[in-house]
Amino acid sequence: MTAAGVPLSWYLALGGLLFMLGAAGFVFRRNIITMFMSVELMLNAANLTFVALAYRLDQVDGLVLAFFVMVVAAAEAAVGLAIILCVFRTRASLHIEEVQSLRD
Repeated sequence: MTAAGVPLSWYLALGGLLFMLGAAGFVFRRNIITMFMSVELMLNAANLTFVALAYRLDQVDGLVLAFFVMVVAAAEAAVGLAIILCVFRTRASLHIEEVQSLRD
């Protein structure tokens, strides 16, 4: 049992479910913003798993790894949103089919 009597398997199941939802959103949705949010959801699911296992195993390694994932997610958010904004300004659309080539 972990904090407040919730078993570790529930945290891992929630992390797996969130990761699957993020992967499905990335694969099946065709909007750049939705795909971007799906990647963020997958990163948060990985963080949940890292923190739950770190707490259960009483080690700091998972917490440090979760911190680095958050740093990468913040950098990805800044750069990704800037790219999305530039694509929207040039193409006036965020649908992935209409933004296939950035050479034009």
